Amino acid sequence: MRKTIKHLALALIIATGAVSCKEGAKEAETSEAQEAAEASDMAVNYSVDTDNSRILWEGSKPTGKHNGYVMLSSGEFSMKDDMIEAGKFEIDMNTITDEDLEGEQKTNLENHLKGTVEGKETDFFNVKEYPTANFELTGMNQKKGKTIVSGNLTIKDQTHNIQFPATLTNMDDKIRLESEPFAIDRTKWNVNYGSKSVFDDLGDKFISDDMVITINLTANKTGA
Repeated sequence: MRKTIKHLALALIIATGAVSCKEGAKEAETSEAQEAAEASDMAVNYSVDTDNSRILWEGSKPTGKHNGYVMLSSGEFSMKDDMIEAGKFEIDMNTITDEDLEGEQKTNLENHLKGTVEGKETDFFNVKEYPTANFELTGMNQKKGKTIVSGNLTIKDQTHNIQFPATLTNMDDKIRLESEPFAIDRTKWNVNYGSKSVFDDLGDKFISDDMVITINLTANKTGA
């Protein structure tokens, strides 16, 4: 009996930790698209290092979760007084990669997410029609001791403004922008497959609308 209680207590601790980790990724504040930020004449330009920048993703369902990353194809930022004044980056959706599976399962999931499986092109990201996604900065400010990044995120020709906390590190000829994990509601960008808010009678076969994202960007000073 004591062993059972101990095992139950341990299970509750593990479960609580898992929930806390998931709840740590707060949903990004989302609104209509806003006007892009512009750089001043005194701003210093940086080019995104696409080999050392990536966006981590995590999707979940009742039976488990998957995680991976997607790479950038280009990007640029303008800095002044240790703050980014303007910037944008392009996401190469053909680089969607899963990291928790192997072999055929890994390949099948990646192809389904990309939409390269015949008859399932529109389930998720449909890279043949929408090979890139884009983010354009609309503002950056300090709020309650945190750096808050605002920008227009475009996926599948749907654009919404999102806000998320991040850490900006200025290292002379290089800057690094690392967001805290945050969630976006994928259905706002018409990524509707398996969504119980879009489709009825899915039972426990649904996929969470929330997609957790972490942005890790490195950019080098132009001409340095």
